[in-house]
Amino acid sequence: MTETAALQSKTQSNATTAAAALAADDDSEGMSYLESLPRRLITLYLPLGIILLVLLFPFYWMGLTSIKPDEQLIDMEKYNPFWVVHPTFKHISKLLFETQYPRWLWNTMYVAVGATTLSIFASVLAAYAIVRLRFKGADTVGVLIFFAYLVPPSILFIPLASVIQAYGLFDSPLSLILVYPTLLIPFSTWLLMGYFKTIPFELEECALIDGASRWQILVKIVVPLAVPGLISAFIFSFTLCWNEFIYALTFLQSTPNKTVPVAIVNEFVDGDIYKWGSLMAGALVGSLPLVILYAFFVEHYVSAMTGAVKE
Repeated sequence: MTETAALQSKTQSNATTAAAALAADDDSEGMSYLESLPRRLITLYLPLGIILLVLLFPFYWMGLTSIKPDEQLIDMEKYNPFWVVHPTFKHISKLLFETQYPRWLWNTMYVAVGATTLSIFASVLAAYAIVRLRFKGADTVGVLIFFAYLVPPSILFIPLASVIQAYGLFDSPLSLILVYPTLLIPFSTWLLMGYFKTIPFELEECALIDGASRWQILVKIVVPLAVPGLISAFIFSFTLCWNEFIYALTFLQSTPNKTVPVAIVNEFVDGDIYKWGSLMAGALVGSLPLVILYAFFVEHYVSAMTGAVKE
């Protein structure tokens, strides 16, 4: 019996060793492409380089154009279009100190923050009601709200312009704050619905047993746990407001009230004459707030989007 037990123990030990060796071989084989320089160049560095080139080249071109002298912008044969010989900050200085660009930037920030705050507040209430109150037809309402996001803005700005004109808000940034939620609330509600579903319902049941109201549950339990989702919805809404063009072009006429996307096109394009230096400088400066926003909150944005898509 002793010899049989020893033989079995030895057999099991050999099997374990063989399995570990096989697993190590599989692991080493699976990661071997990272150890080989040619494979690493093809599978890692080349795709990464292409992605970085596609993403960063527009910013490089805007920055390059904004510091080029006028003669280098016009004469493409004498000067290399992908480089600048004698950089100048004339275009940026003209943009910031000789135009109303700071006012346009303030209008854009005012509209984006106001419309986003209003939209997030309404979306939180709508998403919580659809997900947690469990009324009849809640799922259908959620789907219809998302379908409302798919309606093209180009077919809505004419009736909305009539409403804005009737209320005396034409040529006012306040008109955009009231109109943009028609675009922001549907998608933000759908996004928050998916995130609210990931929050355990047992937490709310315990709060209801302890006598908490629905409003207290929403403010003290659901909203603090849904901060990543709220950040994601805020970034999406803020970006859409910041870059929106059609409504801003339709509702704002006077130069001091314009937002950045409309103002840089209207003020730096005169017929067939394009003031490329100031135009690119305005686009570059106007994109910096979004770049900073995404740089700080991109992880929350991706995690919340993933949770919403899963649902």
